[in-house]
Amino acid sequence: MEAPLTYQDHPPGAGPAAQPRLRIEPLEVSVGLRRRACDAIKRAITDMDIYGHPGEIRLDERQLSQELGVSRTPIREALSVLEHEGFVRSVPRRGIQVVRKSKREVIEMITVWAAIESMAARLAAVRVTAPDLAGLRALVDAFRDDPSAQLTEYSRANMAFHTAIIRLGGVELMTSLTETLFIHMRAVRAVTMTQDNRAQRSIADHRAIIAALAAHNADEAERLVREHTMGLAAHVQKYGDFLDAPAQPQQQSIVEERRRRTA
Repeated sequence: MEAPLTYQDHPPGAGPAAQPRLRIEPLEVSVGLRRRACDAIKRAITDMDIYGHPGEIRLDERQLSQELGVSRTPIREALSVLEHEGFVRSVPRRGIQVVRKSKREVIEMITVWAAIESMAARLAAVRVTAPDLAGLRALVDAFRDDPSAQLTEYSRANMAFHTAIIRLGGVELMTSLTETLFIHMRAVRAVTMTQDNRAQRSIADHRAIIAALAAHNADEAERLVREHTMGLAAHVQKYGDFLDAPAQPQQQSIVEERRRRTA
């Protein structure tokens, strides 16, 4: 049997063999720093009250570099990734700004969310376990029937509840598709929780969804999740004009916001 060619071998009778070259991509030493910088900036953006004031939020590479303790190169690369993911945009002569979604964009995101989560609820109803239900109940029972005095905490628990429903559907692609969408929605959800007693109604809806899952009623679980989420779309349609309010040219940075929150 003919021996396989190696880097040194070449067919008999052929001329001198050319030195083969391996296709090796350059090592990206900064990938780790870029990823960590990207995650840190994304967390800071999602923690900000993006829609609570009309001011535009600008990102300063130098400030972020000092705050995160890294050079400006991974910061610049991280901002490029975040722009691709729709969290920031580069505005000529105004620098990098945090993206504020329009009312139409938010309603479209909620509609996609409703479609995915309602199907996840249908799938989850068949396979949900007692520990799964206990985890969902814990996210609701911590706030009794009126979480209005703990809106920040409940807003986080609320997103955790919906994330859990999708995860319990057992389709990993559903989780990955909604991950970025939920990050975008977190700031909007925090605002809507303060309007029209939505927090109290949200608690009641969550209890009904858990009951449908516990009964393994796929039709009911799917319907309740879809109606609950599309109720948010209807709420944004009615009360979401603040989303289209023009940003005022005032300077506010992530660094300043983080300092304000920790003061």
